[in-house]
Amino acid sequence: MNPIFERGPSLRLRLVFALLLSVCLMVVDRYTDSSTQIRSYLTAAASPLIYIASLPQVILTGASEQFMSHQRLLAENDVLRERLLQQSGKLQRLEFLQQENNKLRELLGSAPVAEGQRLVAEVLAVYSHPFSHQIVLNKGSNDGVTEFQPLIDELGILGQVVSVGPTSSRALLITDTTHGISLRIERTGVSVVAEGLGQWDRIRLVHLPHSIDIQQGDRLVTSGLDGRFPEGYPVARVSQIQRDVSQPFMQVHAEPFAQLDRIRYVLLLWPQVEQVMQEEEH
Repeated sequence: MNPIFERGPSLRLRLVFALLLSVCLMVVDRYTDSSTQIRSYLTAAASPLIYIASLPQVILTGASEQFMSHQRLLAENDVLRERLLQQSGKLQRLEFLQQENNKLRELLGSAPVAEGQRLVAEVLAVYSHPFSHQIVLNKGSNDGVTEFQPLIDELGILGQVVSVGPTSSRALLITDTTHGISLRIERTGVSVVAEGLGQWDRIRLVHLPHSIDIQQGDRLVTSGLDGRFPEGYPVARVSQIQRDVSQPFMQVHAEPFAQLDRIRYVLLLWPQVEQVMQEEEH
């Protein structure tokens, strides 16, 4: 009967045997060349095992690098998107400032008739109650603004100042129902009077006899006869003529050149020194 567990060599003897075998292998490896070939065979045989053992680490390292690269790309994308929005905002602001600059340049160059003092003012508020069109400017008596001073934009006459404070003033537009202005038909030189109707795009010529020479499309400019507006500034263009012989006067409407419903900046005019001296002499 064979025993289930047989006693082998003792652990001490096994250790001694392993040490002797190791010393022998080291001596053989040191003084012979055959071990080099054996090592190469063993390395080749163990390479798949080494690759398989290192494969999880390679996969984890690659996934980590790819994740970090993806995160870096997302962060760079966010930075670029923010820069794009900032540049877009700056570009829009630049376009706005360029438009404002062009408007101011046109405004400063829009007074070829009078060579007196000029002042640019900004509109602070617009009062467009029914039949009443008025604006508030950011310039007042501290800036030399006076009552009845004319104001224009880059296209034509806007109105005149009616009330002045130290740092602001209020102006009446030509479309206000209480405003009147003396004009001249540029084609014929005939003087006419226009008044506001409370509409942004229309004024009315009053007391025109049927015999007057006026046509649709005629250009109306200031005549200077009212003593408020300098002569020669564009005001409106005749847009509608109604001739009714049963009425004593014609009904003539004109469309203002100035963009009265979108005013942002205005130009305040002062009469020439010579003109002021002539008025004082008279």
